[in-house]
Amino acid sequence: MGVVTGRREFGLLAGATAVVLGVLVAVGTGQEAPAAGERHEKLIAEPPPTRSVTPAAGGEWVGTWSAAPTGPEPGTDGGLPDRSIRNVVHTSVGGGEVRVELTNQYGGRSVGFSNVTVALSADGGPNALPGSMRRLTFGDGTSVLVPPGERVLSDPVRLDVPADADLLVTVYAPEASGSVTQHRMAQQNSFLATGDAAGEESGAAFTEVTGAWRYVSSVQVLSQTAEGSVAVLGDSLTDGITSTPGANRRWTDLLAERLRAEPEVPRLAVLNQGISGNRLLLDGDPTRQYNGASGLRRLGLDVVHQAGLRTVVLQLGINDISAPPQQTDPAAVVAAMRELTAEAHEAGLRVVGATLTPFAGHGNFTAERERVRQLVNAEIRAGGVFDAVVDFDLALRDPARPQSLLPAYDSGDGLHPSDAGFAAMAHAVPLSELVPDIEEQAL
Repeated sequence: MGVVTGRREFGLLAGATAVVLGVLVAVGTGQEAPAAGERHEKLIAEPPPTRSVTPAAGGEWVGTWSAAPTGPEPGTDGGLPDRSIRNVVHTSVGGGEVRVELTNQYGGRSVGFSNVTVALSADGGPNALPGSMRRLTFGDGTSVLVPPGERVLSDPVRLDVPADADLLVTVYAPEASGSVTQHRMAQQNSFLATGDAAGEESGAAFTEVTGAWRYVSSVQVLSQTAEGSVAVLGDSLTDGITSTPGANRRWTDLLAERLRAEPEVPRLAVLNQGISGNRLLLDGDPTRQYNGASGLRRLGLDVVHQAGLRTVVLQLGINDISAPPQQTDPAAVVAAMRELTAEAHEAGLRVVGATLTPFAGHGNFTAERERVRQLVNAEIRAGGVFDAVVDFDLALRDPARPQSLLPAYDSGDGLHPSDAGFAAMAHAVPLSELVPDIEEQAL
């Protein structure tokens, strides 16, 4: 399956037209991706144009937030007609204009939105900051029809978006459609209302609370200061499923804090493309489709199109080793990492790879799987797999029991970090390695 590029027009609910950025995507099959090194279907049509390393006079479009679609939401075969969905998302960098990407990646039918808005959250909940509500347009109108398997990017709208702020992205679909595309484990409350409440500043109508993001896959800002974005392709450790809900304590959030606060570091947005249960070599089983397509396929599906992208951080591989069916050959895991790096290079991207973290104490731990993990980590540390390395194993392990997480960093299951563990991961990232050649490229 290839990538559809360019702008395409589709009929709208009200008979108007809209401009749609169409990107075909593949639904997880439960099948193994082709072995690393073998010819496999490319999901990157061609490398993107060369990216500037400093913002132009009018600024640069960068992603400030993202979430990878994890699959169709169970029980929503007819969509969510006559419902307003108010997604709460958190920015990593700010800007003076904003645009929103909507996705119907896992929908079996087209979904039509007649009202889409963006606003600043007043309090982290469904109430909009007075005066900040903006109605989005799509080409010639405010309605848009998104075909199955595609995504659409709104027109820009003027809004001063702060860094480290909560935004409300609200969509209203008046009619039945196919299954709702969601990000399943948001660790953030969003809200639903009956009827068209997308333009209401008050959150009073949004009485239903949900723990998933629906239909929205990225938010982009026009920034005068950001030097691009870094996307993290990862599993549940990046998804942050054991972080404190609503507190933005995923390690990617804390990395964004470092990039905003520390002097003389690249001013980069951080985009979280983690999916719980995700693997490098296997798509999610049909019974666990929410684990996503393989990391090898997700590079093209979820990552390379992100606005302002400079670097990919790869945090995948532990599920290949620990979760059934287990990958017992460390060479296969490392080869997949090399292949993903090569494909990212073709797209003009730098790759920072993470070592695999300890998991003794988890139900899937065995001595043999630990041996495979150690061999993979040895190859990563030896160099030649990635452009740079972040050693999450070293950052999280107990020095007295290096097969295990440090107790203070363990959420309790032996695998997933606590908030303190996520902080340790964020502080382990060598910021200078994310885009080490910005100054040289700018000369």
